[in-house]
Amino acid sequence: MKLIIMVPAFNEEASIAKVIREIPRKINGVEEVRILIMNDGSQDETSRIAREAGADYIFENNINRGLAYTFRKGLEESLRLGADIIVNIDADSQYDPNEIGALIKPIFSENAGMVIGDRQVRKLDHMKAINKYGNVAGSWVLRRLTGANVIDASSGFRAFSRETAFALNIYFDHTYTHQTIIEAMNKKIKIAQIPIIFRRRESGESRLIKNIFTHIKTSLANIIRTILVYKPLKILSVTGLVFVSMGVLLGLRFLYYYFFTIGAGKVQSLILSAVFILFGIIIIVLGLLADLIGINRRLNEEILSKIKKMDYEKRG
Repeated sequence: MKLIIMVPAFNEEASIAKVIREIPRKINGVEEVRILIMNDGSQDETSRIAREAGADYIFENNINRGLAYTFRKGLEESLRLGADIIVNIDADSQYDPNEIGALIKPIFSENAGMVIGDRQVRKLDHMKAINKYGNVAGSWVLRRLTGANVIDASSGFRAFSRETAFALNIYFDHTYTHQTIIEAMNKKIKIAQIPIIFRRRESGESRLIKNIFTHIKTSLANIIRTILVYKPLKILSVTGLVFVSMGVLLGLRFLYYYFFTIGAGKVQSLILSAVFILFGIIIIVLGLLADLIGINRRLNEEILSKIKKMDYEKRG
């Protein structure tokens, strides 16, 4: 059983050594623990310090490509290195690496394909209020939209089984956290969560959340886009029916005035009715087309997953 600890890092020279040295090299049930640093185009000494601190592998992006891209490449690289389980942990030392053993237990027991560390955000006194309640609100929105009972959807401390890593495909930029939850739900991958410690950041500032409002806007847009990837017919059909219903109501309004009152006029309602109904039908048709495209995408994802497995087995 080989465990790869994946650490995405961008200009984290102040904390990367501490993270690496705290990662336990002996974990019950694991024969081999290896540390993979995903250096996302850092302009400081992150790579050198990580190597000196004992990192086993260092993957370099020539330029800063962002967290979502780096995470996706990290999964690919971990599989290439023969990982049976992959743990993602941030390079800022806010997560406690000593909790890795507890994080991977649900995967050992086959109760989950993905495990999320719940930072218990509501209890944190060192997180800015706007960040805290932004996280709480974001998780609530994700639960309502997807049905995923995930308390802390933005947590970056996660474990993935090999099969889950094969199945995941990161489409959009910014962050992977919400995308992977939505994708796991739609691929029937079991998600577990355990409470974890989330420490105060000792140096620097978040590289991802530079502006909380921009972060919320971008995250919400990515959530909607990801849901549309997997549920286009449902979302677009409901949207289209709303417009059709509005058009029907306006049409009934016109008929009421035409037959029971002045007998003429109100033609604006008739025109608007026709526009709404036509627009609604177009949206529903787009939903049907997107659903058909989605079938092709699912087939392509299955082929890609099999290719990943074949490549993994060949290297093994």
